[in-house]
Amino acid sequence: MVDVARLDSLPPTEFEAAVAPWFEGAPRFLARLAAARPFGDEPTLFGRAEAIALAMPEAEQIELIDAHPRLGAPPATVSAASHREQAYDRDTTEAIAELGRLNDEYEARFGFRYCVFVNGRSRRALVPVLEAALAADRGSEIRRAVSDVVAIARDRAARAAAEVGVG
Repeated sequence: MVDVARLDSLPPTEFEAAVAPWFEGAPRFLARLAAARPFGDEPTLFGRAEAIALAMPEAEQIELIDAHPRLGAPPATVSAASHREQAYDRDTTEAIAELGRLNDEYEARFGFRYCVFVNGRSRRALVPVLEAALAADRGSEIRRAVSDVVAIARDRAARAAAEVGVG
């Protein structure tokens, strides 16, 4: 469980630094999230995070989405959390070329990076998911991606809390 009381008590810059890895940065979003405290509990923190992200101006939403690495990006360019989530340590690379082509097509169509909550799926399994996203409208994709950013953050926070509890 995330120590939300501790996060609520931190100065804004320390709060932003503490939760930044969950969101891959995105400074304007983190500043908004810091200003929305106190949260009191984990469901409120992530519920408010999603509400804030969905209500932000589009440019800030895209900044939040684009803070995440490309699906299937070269391993040296992703955070440790993304490296684990995208299964670089156990997945084959056969889908990389296809994801690269689909990422290019998606970014050309929508103007921002494709971001999805991988949730243990292999890159091969994500190819049809990305293909299907290409048929959506831009507004729907922004909302879906922003919601997935928060789902990723929730999962990262839970994993980090579990690792601390194991130690």
